[in-house]
Amino acid sequence: MDMLAGLLAGPQARGAFLLKSVLNPPWSVRIEDRAPLSVVTMVQGSAWLLPDEQGAEPVRIGPGDVALVRGPAPYTLADRPDTPVQITVGPDQRCSTREGEDVSESMALGVRTWGAAHPDAGAAVMLSGTYQAPGEVGGRLLGALPTIVVRPAGTADSTLIRLLASEISSEEPGQEVVLDRLLDLLLIGVLRAWLAAPGSGAPGWFRAQGDPVVGPALRLLHESPAHGWTVEELALKVGVSRASLARRFTEVVGEPPVGYLTGWRLTLAADLLREPDATVERVARKVGYSSAFALSAAFKRVRGVSPREFRSGTAAPGTGTVQGPRATVVLGRAVS
Repeated sequence: MDMLAGLLAGPQARGAFLLKSVLNPPWSVRIEDRAPLSVVTMVQGSAWLLPDEQGAEPVRIGPGDVALVRGPAPYTLADRPDTPVQITVGPDQRCSTREGEDVSESMALGVRTWGAAHPDAGAAVMLSGTYQAPGEVGGRLLGALPTIVVRPAGTADSTLIRLLASEISSEEPGQEVVLDRLLDLLLIGVLRAWLAAPGSGAPGWFRAQGDPVVGPALRLLHESPAHGWTVEELALKVGVSRASLARRFTEVVGEPPVGYLTGWRLTLAADLLREPDATVERVARKVGYSSAFALSAAFKRVRGVSPREFRSGTAAPGTGTVQGPRATVVLGRAVS
């Protein structure tokens, strides 16, 4: 598995919350579900995506555009930037009016469909998918994401969007898995486009893959994270001096090789800890630590919680999460 494949393997939907919304103008929905990552695309009509960050500009998304929104900060979707909020979606995906009335059931239109019971000719149709807990292997990638990334319809996979639109209201056997995988494919397509786009703000460790010195070193670390790497051995494998590798790696990636390896091992450990039969001892051996104690000490030092706290879910939400740049990127140009 190459480096990018390993990183993109992280966000795998498992029973993701997917919804088709049918909305008559004027409409405005505020999202306060605190989800770590959401995917939004328009099938019909357009919407304005309004992030909460001070000074952030609204972004218009039209049919076929795909937007990624990195949480947990709230944001608003509306037909116009100045339309007052009518519905708020809370952490449990419950929908309430400004007066506090719960309309989750009264506005339900069938399987995974919600909104106006009698849509007019100008109704917007929006598909949204929410990752409740993206896999930690993708944490380094997702932590580097801007708040919003939009891929225009010209580069989006229109066939995939049409398939998701047709499948989202179906109740065939295994439908949840089908929808999860369609959502994953849509997400991965946008992530790949963002990483490849010039000037998009892709993280240094991704751009470093093309560096003649750092690229091979990164591939070695990703292919064999449990190996007892030293800077000397890594430099020997790459064919440069220890000092040259350490200096170049830090310049390009933003941290030294040993620090990067520690972060990658702990990211892998976090993902493995979610497996039902995993033990801290077994995970420690898989990612290159000599004992459960050694892994626990490193995990606590870097992430602020022990492996057992992390696995049990008793850690505070967002603990150990790397927060990416607070920005909006429409592929092809930076918006803020």
